Amino acid sequence: MGETLWKVGNRTVDLSRRSMIMGVLNVTPDSFSDGGEFFSTDKAVEYGLRMAQEGAQIIDVGGESTRPGSEAVSTEEELRRVIPVIERLHDKIDPPSQRYGVAGILISIDTSKSKVAEAALDAGASIINDVSGGRNDEAMMPIAAKRNAAFIIMHMQGNPRTMQGDPRYVDVVGEVADFFRQQYARALESKIDPMAIAFDPGIGFGKTLAHNLDLIGNFSRLRTNERPLVVGVSRKSFLSKIVGSTEMEDRMAATVALTALLRERGANVLRVHDVKPNVQALRAAEAILEIAK
Repeated sequence: MGETLWKVGNRTVDLSRRSMIMGVLNVTPDSFSDGGEFFSTDKAVEYGLRMAQEGAQIIDVGGESTRPGSEAVSTEEELRRVIPVIERLHDKIDPPSQRYGVAGILISIDTSKSKVAEAALDAGASIINDVSGGRNDEAMMPIAAKRNAAFIIMHMQGNPRTMQGDPRYVDVVGEVADFFRQQYARALESKIDPMAIAFDPGIGFGKTLAHNLDLIGNFSRLRTNERPLVVGVSRKSFLSKIVGSTEMEDRMAATVALTALLRERGANVLRVHDVKPNVQALRAAEAILEIAK
């Protein structure tokens, strides 16, 4: 992996030799893996701090489930769920608290609504993680540009309500890479700093098992304009088909294995639910990669 720098607000993060773990914080009653577990603000903040203490360098806060078949929520409800959590997390990590020991943690907002993104930036977030890749809301990219926010462009075929109905591609790797190039051009037209852009292939978002495996196996081909690659495979249902078990806890080992593999293939940010084992897998992989240079 060559030099990979990512501009996040007033910081520039060097991802050339060490990748980052992004901890998933779902403030929803219906997410596929932990729906309702952190729906209260107190529990969500406590869990976010715990993930930071375990080694997550980004906390990704989301207030609308994007599981297959999920229903959309109103802007007002999404704001009600996420803004108090982001404000309280930000208060505890900036300035860094000796009690929590989580200096330097970044907060991301997982949303496809520009009003939610802007309010989250006001509350202390510095990254917009848009599962629609900037297609859902025409105001999203201009807001990211105006507010100097890092912007993650994810690929998804369809929308969360329909995406797993019958996803089809001629060449899934080529089509996702083409989408990245198209959205990169759109982002530049919106005046987003190119150094602030990152890409996520959207594993499980409008993809079959075969599509997911093709993207993972050819992950290095997805790099676009030397921008960081973000990826989330954590606890996703395609892992159940691989390991032969429908139990959620049986997806953890497969997730950890793919964290190490994807780091070797060039992943810069890995979005996970179980932070500690994935941090350990990531650092072990990087230790080997350093020796292999």
